[in-house]
Amino acid sequence: MKGVFVILDGVADLPTSALNQQTPLEVAKTPNLDEIAKKSRIDHCYTVKENVAPQSSSAVISLFGHDSTLVPRGPLEAQGAGIKLTNGDLALRTNFATIDNLEDLNLLDRRAGRTLTTKESKILARAINEKVKLPVKFEFHSTIQHRGVLVFRGGFSDNITNIDPSYGVGIVSNNSNEKVKLSLPMDDEDDSKFSADVLNKFFKQSFKILDAHNINLSRARKGLFSANAILCRDAGNKPIKLKKPKGSWMALGYMPLEIGIAKSMKFGIYKFNYPKLKKMDVYSNLYQGLEKAIKNSIKMLKKYNKKYDYFYIHFKETDTPGHDNKPFDKIKMIEILDKKFFSVIKRFCANSKIVLTADHTTACKLKSHTSDPVPVMVYSPENESSEKRFTEARGLKGKKFLGRKLLEQTLFKK
Repeated sequence: MKGVFVILDGVADLPTSALNQQTPLEVAKTPNLDEIAKKSRIDHCYTVKENVAPQSSSAVISLFGHDSTLVPRGPLEAQGAGIKLTNGDLALRTNFATIDNLEDLNLLDRRAGRTLTTKESKILARAINEKVKLPVKFEFHSTIQHRGVLVFRGGFSDNITNIDPSYGVGIVSNNSNEKVKLSLPMDDEDDSKFSADVLNKFFKQSFKILDAHNINLSRARKGLFSANAILCRDAGNKPIKLKKPKGSWMALGYMPLEIGIAKSMKFGIYKFNYPKLKKMDVYSNLYQGLEKAIKNSIKMLKKYNKKYDYFYIHFKETDTPGHDNKPFDKIKMIEILDKKFFSVIKRFCANSKIVLTADHTTACKLKSHTSDPVPVMVYSPENESSEKRFTEARGLKGKKFLGRKLLEQTLFKK
């Protein structure tokens, strides 16, 4: 094993009044990470480019050295969910969400309150696949929690706009106008107009089916957000194949996006099943998921460290508290990672390189991704020791990286 590349999704933050104008990384007690940081360089990185608030997909693609504007998220999510695509199939990432009606299209919650159980989402997905009638073949897959994938089979254009007011192509738009807009063609081609029209028909029909479904009627009686709308974004009309970075790689795989990215570069993938959301308690589920991800990441390293040169480990859970303005949950997750992951990493990878960063900043006080840079920690066994911590402020004192050059100038640099 030559090195480990660790991404803590959305862990970078902005100072918040709840923490006396500090960030969760600054407040968290992280003795093991601090020990690693003492023998590391602490720099900062714009994962896509400056003045852009990236999605996770575009950020990770960029961090692996690729042009993220050429890699739509939809096919990556589909590949990560085990859905086979052929050229012309249109794949989109989706969210179960809540809107008021088809006339006003006001977005009430873009994740159905994060309370949609795995059982509920599977039943709703089955209803959509059985009852939506379109002039083309399609399949809708519920993946994890509110997430899903929609695929239209045939010959489609992907040059269409999103049905999701919070996302542009590969970026988070931070649109304050929380009103859903139907998809539009982005050129004058007939196939683009047809693709947008089919997507809009799907959206309208699925709303009518979902809004009247017994599950959502029951949720409404309980005071929960109805999962009555399918937000769709980041369309792509071909399978994604990307050049693999140097060396042999293995990735920890438990979320469709990260599995899809790993598959696109032909990484080995160490999979495990994410805990099902059963009792509408998303944070209990997230903590269970984080514990399981940590446990499996360590298993992966110990089992395969002599077979692969590099490992990609992506912890998704640290992003959610930022979207929900829960800085204390973000602190708790950072401390769990320190106690159970970095305590092992500091010993097991003592003679290897470690590159640690975030894919983007997710600011608690804004409940969204921002364009702020993320800290980068580069550990190498020959580094001299000095007092420093892995924080946003410390990163800004170091060198500036752009995402596409990060691994080349850190993990692969001799």
